[in-house]
Amino acid sequence: MPHDGNAAYGHKSFKRSAGHFTDRITADGRDGWPVEAGRYRLVVSRACPWASRAVISRRLLGLEDALSMAVTDPIQDDRSWRFTLDPDDRDPVLGIRFLAEAYDAREKDAPGGVSVPALVDVPSGQLVTNDYQRITLDFATEWTALHRDGAPDLYPRESRDEIDTVMAEVYRDVNNGVYAAGFATDQKEYEAACAGVFRRLELLSRRLEGQRYLVGDTITEADIRLFTTLVRFDAVYHGHFKCNLWKLAENPVLWAYARDLYQTPGFGDTVDFDHIKRHYHQVHTGINPTGIVPLGPDLSGWRAPHDRERLGGRPFGTGAPPGPVPAAEQVSDPTP
Repeated sequence: MPHDGNAAYGHKSFKRSAGHFTDRITADGRDGWPVEAGRYRLVVSRACPWASRAVISRRLLGLEDALSMAVTDPIQDDRSWRFTLDPDDRDPVLGIRFLAEAYDAREKDAPGGVSVPALVDVPSGQLVTNDYQRITLDFATEWTALHRDGAPDLYPRESRDEIDTVMAEVYRDVNNGVYAAGFATDQKEYEAACAGVFRRLELLSRRLEGQRYLVGDTITEADIRLFTTLVRFDAVYHGHFKCNLWKLAENPVLWAYARDLYQTPGFGDTVDFDHIKRHYHQVHTGINPTGIVPLGPDLSGWRAPHDRERLGGRPFGTGAPPGPVPAAEQVSDPTP
């Protein structure tokens, strides 16, 4: 089963399903779910790039105290995402063993599978939304009353058209493109997807040669969405998904850009390479039937100097970086 539970695999081509639960949590509560501190729980897998967007956004915006977070086991069983990292194999807030229980509480046998990220209403135990494309945009625009002092504007109104265009290109060719290549069952299909990944990466490299971030001079949602694929590229997509025309570490611009973000508070301190590597190599048995997890790549380079400061830019705009990671959410750093 794909790690986000939101894709379908046929003989001819890879297809990612649309999210079934698309309610929004908004400031005015127009879908019946008002923004409210402590009411919702964000369920994620640190292995999943779509969920990792939400983890990064939550941290950059300082929503940790307002929105609790549950981290699933990177290895799924036949009921998908499970809480076996917690005492008694249950999420301590929701009291459930499987994320599927929150889905069932909302709608039994709903289409689309069990995916992360997911926002769950704590009082009712029901899933609110698994709309991974919308969740982080709403964090940036609807949850502003609960943002920390100094939180960046990740989706500035004046730049939204450009951000949306860049994100659409990155989604089609990079975020989703690596999956289209990795799960291809036809040579031509694989070659087209793989070529599309690297064609877009080359265009992004040219864009980032002269500017520090994808849109404007500060971090935006577009950077978060590209980063979650780049940080997994050499560890899993290059070998496991056969996206191997070159490694990220062999492209000077993208490698420096990715290191710049990784070393920015809110990015690298949310990344768990152990979860990433074990999930992809042990869950995707159709691609890796032995379940062997590779020893490499060497991760120490992620802390190497990147020299991107010379391009100017202000990571957090007029704001400030987030504070330390909460003790309960710290991950081990494999990049001393």
